[in-house]
Amino acid sequence: MKYVHEFRDGARIRTTIDEIRRSVSRPWTIMEICGGQTHSIVKHGLDEMLPREIRLVHGPGCPVCVTPLATIDRAIAIASRPDVTFVSFGDMLRVPGSTTDLLRVKSAGGDVRIVYSPLDAVRLAQKVPDRQVVFFGIGFETTAPANAMAVLQAARLGLTNFSMLVSHVLVPPAIEALLGSPDNLVQAFLTAGHVCTVMGWTEYEPIAVRYGVPLVVTGFEPLDIVQGALMAVRQLERGRAEVENQYTRSVSREGNRAARDVLARVFRVCDREWRGIGRIPGSGFRLSEPFAAFDAERRFRTDAAAPETTSACIAGLVLRGRKKPSECPAFGTLCTPDRPLGAPMVSSEGACAAYYHFRRYQPAMK
Repeated sequence: MKYVHEFRDGARIRTTIDEIRRSVSRPWTIMEICGGQTHSIVKHGLDEMLPREIRLVHGPGCPVCVTPLATIDRAIAIASRPDVTFVSFGDMLRVPGSTTDLLRVKSAGGDVRIVYSPLDAVRLAQKVPDRQVVFFGIGFETTAPANAMAVLQAARLGLTNFSMLVSHVLVPPAIEALLGSPDNLVQAFLTAGHVCTVMGWTEYEPIAVRYGVPLVVTGFEPLDIVQGALMAVRQLERGRAEVENQYTRSVSREGNRAARDVLARVFRVCDREWRGIGRIPGSGFRLSEPFAAFDAERRFRTDAAAPETTSACIAGLVLRGRKKPSECPAFGTLCTPDRPLGAPMVSSEGACAAYYHFRRYQPAMK
């Protein structure tokens, strides 16, 4: 299959890794920002193939993982209402809130449903005009255009029983928050190719200049990732700090203008709380005032405090690249995909899930 098989070519991957080995002269720490990249790295053992000087750490690029407990609790409160049909992508159903999760709400009789597109939720609202249909709108810039289109469609149809619980987060402010942290060790980033397909990379250019770090727009196949790592290493070794594009088959500097126009129409930038990181200014989307009637948070007033995570879970350190999942005392024992303590063990993009499914690490000793 074009653009898949050639980017899983073992010979090309080994040749690129050999070039990294020839290029590197000292230790470097590189963060892949996207959970999809993390899964590809761990599944194919790329971090174990790279020279020992290159340390890959995993970033907060899993939207399920960074959704805060207060938002999960708010979703659970809304989904528990007898007049609500709560609609979500499947990953979110098993993310633990402070006392329960959406899957347990469903098993207790709540009308909680899984969809594959936000437009499915709009169609459902048309079919059940006597019920309030609430879609859980999470994700980075990648999924935001489709969610914006769902709101536009609901507005065109004049639906009064459709709303969206918005928890969109944005990548560039998160990178700046990591770089501005006093405990930051990251020296270069592999940024998420699908985010940049939508947004382009102009937002990363001032970050590279301000913090003196290379940022390489990178795809998700094994060859993409090692090529991105090679580009980052070459910049680091030469003292450069620029934005480069490895994912040329999908990404342009300006991104997808039509998608960006839809985002600008439906959403406004706002501050967001990130699980494990905290509040990051200007790091999220909310619905703009012309579409405020579709805001589930306004429609359903709920008291959702900000509870603390269990002390046994180090998800915050994992999301900031400070720890590897296998360094968590609960990994594989108290925390498994069947009984997760934190979202990174649940999500299909979570680092903990990747380590659990693809690695033969022994659980951390107590």
